[in-house]
Order: sequence, then structure tokens, then C-alpha cells
Amino acid sequence: MPWREIWESHGGRIAGVVFGLILGIIYLISGFWDMLFFALVVFIGYTLGGRKDAQAPLFPWRELLERLSTRWRPFK
Repeated sequence: MPWREIWESHGGRIAGVVFGLILGIIYLISGFWDMLFFALVVFIGYTLGGRKDAQAPLFPWRELLERLSTRWRPFK
């Protein structure tokens, strides 16, 4: 399998997981709860990397606020 094609199509996910692994290993040295935090960090890295691969915004705050503002209006 050509590594260049894999990196071009999944580069963000690979970088996100590697970054999550590096940060997670720092917290993994201690115990069970740190292991759960490690899994969370890897998942967040994978998710952000997948968004980068899809050319989507990493933090879609504007879209989230627009969806909430159309459904929830406290002062009508």
C-alpha cells in the first residue's frame, strides 16, 4: 500500500491520533482514570483530524449558535 496516498487521504486523522497518543502517554503513567482520559484525548485527536481531512471547520461555533438560536428563543 503506498504510504503517500494513505497520508494524503488520512493525514489529519493520523496526525490527530499521534498527537493524542503523545499527550495520552503523558497522562497514562498513573492509573485507571488517566487511562480513560487517554482514550478521550485519542478520540478528540481522531475527530479533529477527521474534520481536517473533510475540509470542515475544526470548531463549528457559528453553525452551532445558528441552530440553537432558531430553536431556542428565551425572550420572545
